[in-house]
Amino acid sequence: MSGRADGFDQSLPPRRRVFAYLPLEHAEDMGLQAHSVVLFEALRAQAPPEQRERYAMFLGYARRQREVVVRFDRFPHRHAVLGRANTPEEAFYLAQPGAGF
Repeated sequence: MSGRADGFDQSLPPRRRVFAYLPLEHAEDMGLQAHSVVLFEALRAQAPPEQRERYAMFLGYARRQREVVVRFDRFPHRHAVLGRANTPEEAFYLAQPGAGF
């Protein structure tokens, strides 16, 4: 059973929960991506008001990662390292300022 499934993540301080959720955010799997966004939304909602902007930033990254996986079903910026070829659409995306992570 995973730490998230048995609620262990909820016992962590908020900043450590960010690190517990990062593997989901970096997965090339839509189910895990969706779960990542849900967890980061809850984390932001639970943050003290003076820290919500910081947690909104983490949520924003999770949403951006999800958008890339929704669009391409994978992370194009990993292709070179993994020996994968870009589709023309992925090559166009990667050529844009701020593309990739």
